[in-house]
Amino acid sequence: MSNSKDEQLKRFTINNENESPLTTNQGLKMTEDEFSLKAGLRGPTLMEDFHFREKMTHFDHERIPERIVHARGVGAHGIFQLYESLEDYTKANFLTDTSKITPVFVRFSTVQGSKGSADTVRDVRGFATKFYTDEGNFDLVGNNMPVFFIQDAIKFPDFVHAVKPEPNTDIPQGASAHDTFWDFVGQNPETAHMVMWIMSDRAIPRSLRMIEGFGVHTFRLINQNGKAHFVKFHWKPKLGLHSLVWDEAQRISGKNPDFHRQDLYDAIDQGEYPEWELGLQIIPEENEHQFDFDILDPTKLWPEEDVPVKLVGKLTLNRNVDNFFAETEQIAFHPGHVVPGIDFTNDPLLQGRLFSYTDTQLSRLGGPNFHQIPINRPVCPFTNNQRDGMHQMIIHKGQTSYHRNALNYNQPAPVPPEEGGYEHYQEKVDGRQIRGRSESFLDFFSQAKLFYNSLATYEKEHLLNALCFEIGKCKTEMVKINAVAILNQIDRQMAEEVANTIGVPLPKENHEVDSTKKSSALSMANTIFKADTKKVAILLNGTPDETLLREWMMKLLENKVNYCLVDKKIYELNQIGKISETYDIADPTLFDAVLLISSDSNIDTRALEFIDTAYKHYKPIALSLSHPKSIEFSRVKLNSPGVYDLTSLKINPFINGIAKGRFWDREV
Repeated sequence: MSNSKDEQLKRFTINNENESPLTTNQGLKMTEDEFSLKAGLRGPTLMEDFHFREKMTHFDHERIPERIVHARGVGAHGIFQLYESLEDYTKANFLTDTSKITPVFVRFSTVQGSKGSADTVRDVRGFATKFYTDEGNFDLVGNNMPVFFIQDAIKFPDFVHAVKPEPNTDIPQGASAHDTFWDFVGQNPETAHMVMWIMSDRAIPRSLRMIEGFGVHTFRLINQNGKAHFVKFHWKPKLGLHSLVWDEAQRISGKNPDFHRQDLYDAIDQGEYPEWELGLQIIPEENEHQFDFDILDPTKLWPEEDVPVKLVGKLTLNRNVDNFFAETEQIAFHPGHVVPGIDFTNDPLLQGRLFSYTDTQLSRLGGPNFHQIPINRPVCPFTNNQRDGMHQMIIHKGQTSYHRNALNYNQPAPVPPEEGGYEHYQEKVDGRQIRGRSESFLDFFSQAKLFYNSLATYEKEHLLNALCFEIGKCKTEMVKINAVAILNQIDRQMAEEVANTIGVPLPKENHEVDSTKKSSALSMANTIFKADTKKVAILLNGTPDETLLREWMMKLLENKVNYCLVDKKIYELNQIGKISETYDIADPTLFDAVLLISSDSNIDTRALEFIDTAYKHYKPIALSLSHPKSIEFSRVKLNSPGVYDLTSLKINPFINGIAKGRFWDREV
């Protein structure tokens, strides 16, 4: 179903699939586009070849500066609709009118790597949403983690310089496992909480459709009566929260570096529209100081047991972009794009972002008129006295371009709040000019310990392995020692295990946080488990029972599970259809589960390697073997958790296993 933003974009869209003449950018029809104008067939190219000059000049300027962070991304169009009116909290129209369907554009991204880096690296994922509301654009520019590394925006350049490839070698790409990042961690203990998140499974998601989103900062909601509430924004995925395992993530980077982008494109293309629910955590302004943390500190979350998340609406991504550059690459997000009823707080990281985002768009998109690019345009009219500049696309009529004026009856005129004009919240501010950190921001380790305490056993094991890998990759002994010292302030046993593994001394004194507090919302073990949209590799070895195979394929589709048939070569299998991939094309890391069907006593070595890798990654495996001994040299055992013998079982338990996803109690 088309919406107001779709209709607006159509006016700027050209379909090259339609029959049309080849012209220059000036509209001149050209008879030839393969050969430059030369003095004789073997002679020099002539300077007067305007077509060559135009074509080559444009080509030479096709690339724009990539984003300094969040350079690699993927985007999609969608809609947002509210469940219930939030008029008690805000006057924002799209959050009070349940009949309104608001167009949105969402861009997901990695942070550290360049535009050409891989999708499945260990990293934060950006989750930025532009709401095209009737009152203007509202940008919720967040991540898949609720906190950040630093508290004050003035340290953002330092953090990015530290995590980016080191300047002397430009290594590593798309990775934080290097000296400068961990040196920054060791010298800036405020990073401790975020380090726990980035070392957890949240940093290697299975799919962008299976990540949470967070606004990170504390914002304000203001209702029609001027009453304010503090708010944090959440996106809760309807498919649940799921991850890769580290070995799998590394292999995918080589097998398909576009894994997450392809996954999102394919899901939308197949009508499997990703969905998230918008959740709000709300604190009345008078309760600001009732917590053991500062609610304005961007390195702190609000535990859901203390401040429940209220689910208020649903986001659905239902249309892929028509042109990656024009839409995903040129979209410009900014936390300062707000609408009436939403305002800022004194979060010092947010305050700096309110400057930085506009500043970077000026460089990246070539000037101050980036808001006129079709993907950035609001769906409501915009009029003001801003004029000219690079790439101005609007013809402004009239004599005046200033405020106030009498010549044009003071048009465009300011709009009073009661008629929809934006009004800043009148917060009382009292203090001396000072550079410093509030004492309420000085607890760096309590919530890092809360996060670690909340993890399931296997999640803790993964986090420890990640720490050993990352810190162990550092080359400087001092950097490793300082990083372990930070861990020692969170959990002594964790610090000891990492120190022993990477061969550095453990601090003599135990400084860990003395807390057993947990939050169930922080563990991915407590998420939603569904088989929907997951993908099974059906491996064929020999001649399958086509009736039974067809029955299983139908059962998978009934449960919204996708499948791919894999054999030694591509061919048509009678009434089953096309075998679409070979063992050389397919890879177990690209699937959620495996079904091996074999009628032969000898199984292709590549098929055995396929199920062995899936087994190692804790994935569900189903076997239909005419000769059970044919897998005796495989690591896969029929009595292992998550392994299903379809010679004695129906396929339903296997589908339940697909929903579960991983079998962490399996011995690998």
